[in-house]
Amino acid sequence: MKHLLRILLGALVVAIALIWALPQWAPAQAVHWVAPNNPGLTGVFAPNQSLSALSLIPVGAAPEHVACDSSQTLFTSIDGGQVLFRRAADGNWSTLGNTGGRPLGLRSDGSGGLIIADAIKGLLHMDATGLVTTIADSVDGQALKFVDDLDIDDRGRIYFSDASQRFDYSQVALDFFEGSQTGRLLRFDPATQDIQIMISDLFFANGVTLGPNDDFVLVNETGLGRVHRLWLRGERAGQQELFIDELPGTPDNIRFDGVDTFWIAMPSLRASLDDIAPWPRLRALLSFLPIHLLEAAAEPASFIIGVNLQGEVTHNLQDQESAFHYITGVTPCGDTLYLGSLRTDAIGVLPIP
Repeated sequence: MKHLLRILLGALVVAIALIWALPQWAPAQAVHWVAPNNPGLTGVFAPNQSLSALSLIPVGAAPEHVACDSSQTLFTSIDGGQVLFRRAADGNWSTLGNTGGRPLGLRSDGSGGLIIADAIKGLLHMDATGLVTTIADSVDGQALKFVDDLDIDDRGRIYFSDASQRFDYSQVALDFFEGSQTGRLLRFDPATQDIQIMISDLFFANGVTLGPNDDFVLVNETGLGRVHRLWLRGERAGQQELFIDELPGTPDNIRFDGVDTFWIAMPSLRASLDDIAPWPRLRALLSFLPIHLLEAAAEPASFIIGVNLQGEVTHNLQDQESAFHYITGVTPCGDTLYLGSLRTDAIGVLPIP
């Protein structure tokens, strides 16, 4: 009996040692991070059914975002790399081209084509015939791991996010379980072909938009539920500050309406990962699970907000009972908001409230 107890005790010690050592071989080398205060769905974020008035336009699997040009032609992209467009005059969707990767953020080039943030291929240009050329796929000799979103200033310079330097599009969940905060806001200058790092150490750098007169640029930091502002012009040029923080959701894409409102899509609520932020060893062990199980940790939401030039919430649009959820993009075009989602096969359409 004593011999058996020694064997069992030895086995227990070995098991504990293995569990203790396993995290160093985990896919996510989890680090400690502190979750910001989460107000939940209270106050200006109180639940409502404003999005129940959505109508849907079927387009194909996972239309992550929508772009709109000056003629109100709409563009979107779906799984498989296809980029689609619909002219306001006829209402029919057609294929513009295929990047061969996973196009996410889209911006009109002013000539019928697009500048594209492709998570796999990098920063691309697709002209009006569908021809794709690469603008940038590396920085300082290192491949861009996860180009996510962009905007273009009046000098043609492209501000774009590199969500993570650790994980690619197929491994998104691992970046959140690791918490290493390697995302960046970059700027490509077509005149010099140089890329400048504007902001670094972001916990999943995501949506990008310029403000009025290109005075500043905003970038969403999804993992910490906040938006940063970097001043580009005027007395505060070069200064970085928080534009809005302590959001109850995970800000994805952001778009300016050209007047006084920034529209932010929040595909999920924050609570699940915040709860295990102080436990890096646990997060490392969980990262051995299949990616689809890690992705299930995100609590999908049907949730967008409008924020004014001072970073104050002016619109809170929700419908947590809606089947149209995990909203990743919201684009104002004319008098309409167009919503994208990675977990549906349609674009949401809503009159601007």
